[in-house]
Amino acid sequence: MEFKRYQHLERFGTDEVQDIEFGDTLIFPKLDGTNASVWLDNEGNIKGGSRNRQLTLENDNAGFYAYVVENEKLKGYLAKYPTHRLYGEWLVPHSLKTYRDDAWRKFYIFDITIDKEDDSVEYIPYDIYKPLLDEFDLDYIVPIAKVKNGSYDTYLKALEKNQFLIKDGQGNGEGIVIKNYDFYNRFGRQNWAKIVTTEFKEKHAKAMGYNEIKNKMVEESIVEEFCTSAFIEKEYSKIVHENEGWQSKLIPMLLGRVWHEFIKEESWNFIKQFKNPKVDYKTLNALVTRKIKEVKSEIFS
Repeated sequence: MEFKRYQHLERFGTDEVQDIEFGDTLIFPKLDGTNASVWLDNEGNIKGGSRNRQLTLENDNAGFYAYVVENEKLKGYLAKYPTHRLYGEWLVPHSLKTYRDDAWRKFYIFDITIDKEDDSVEYIPYDIYKPLLDEFDLDYIVPIAKVKNGSYDTYLKALEKNQFLIKDGQGNGEGIVIKNYDFYNRFGRQNWAKIVTTEFKEKHAKAMGYNEIKNKMVEESIVEEFCTSAFIEKEYSKIVHENEGWQSKLIPMLLGRVWHEFIKEESWNFIKQFKNPKVDYKTLNALVTRKIKEVKSEIFS
């Protein structure tokens, strides 16, 4: 097998995950680490990946591949189940710093897949893979709840209960992931939904605050709605880990990365929400840059 990128988690309520709530859903805590994967190549060698690439000892990601090649439990599991690909979160510090001291630098598995002939993947349900992981004493993310025909309010209640690996009295985790193993969207894809704690709080604060000024530029509304602090912090944290620290010379990379990921991930969402708006992308880019400077003011001072 070769490296395969993990799916993008879609914001709950968007077209990609429309109707995911109908049927049985499992609600999982969302960890704020770095996306990682483990599999065997065609020669039976254990391999590791980050979100976007295959790793090597010379070109690692926060020490994850070095951890993999020394982990006998992972090797034992894949020796028994060589067609399985393990996806999980390598828990190293990003935006959220409130995880327990003993939780760091571990691989928490959240999905197991099998490659299909059409280059897609089959997701193994949690109830099936849980005992397989228990057999090898591997770490994995445990669901908060199982819900049938859920609602947004139901999922928000679960969001408020997410304290997986969090220190006592230190609030909630990054968010939740909603999985329905029988769900395929109208495009034929099996996608999962997410609700992020910080983004929910920002939207809630807007709803409870003063009325917004009418006739606002559509570009400004798009940035306020979709270029959240959590979105910016996530990209900043990725750059910090990729470069083993922050330096001012990385500012252009941050500006470019946030802009690129914003357009790639959110374009369809704001096109749908604002009903095919006429967007001046030069203005939109300037507003995204301004938002980055507001959120990360300490690196621009």
